[in-house]
Amino acid sequence: MSLALAPALDFSVELGAELPCRKFDPDLWFSDAPAELELAKSLCGECPLKVECLSGALEREEPWGVWGGEIFERGAVVARKRPRGRPRKDDLAREAALVAETEARVAAVTARESVRLAA
Repeated sequence: MSLALAPALDFSVELGAELPCRKFDPDLWFSDAPAELELAKSLCGECPLKVECLSGALEREEPWGVWGGEIFERGAVVARKRPRGRPRKDDLAREAALVAETEARVAAVTARESVRLAA
């Protein structure tokens, strides 16, 4: 599905009017720097065509860039783009700690929800 044929397109939105990818430097959405890609993802947050953009990119299997607030690499959505080269050991340890913290938070929320539903 291309953006031009997206069924959920809201025609009250003027194409290109306030779309972040049209307002800012287009190279930002195709940068090699992970920090710039994160900035592009954050700029997509309030875009009125975010869903259509993402669905079109998934259908076209875009090889890289930020589409619909997600980073694509080799045709697949990735959570974060890693910089070139081998990751530093402290970065790997920090990432493992973040994963463990996220899993603990998800488990806590799930436990609260199951207690709330049981009550």
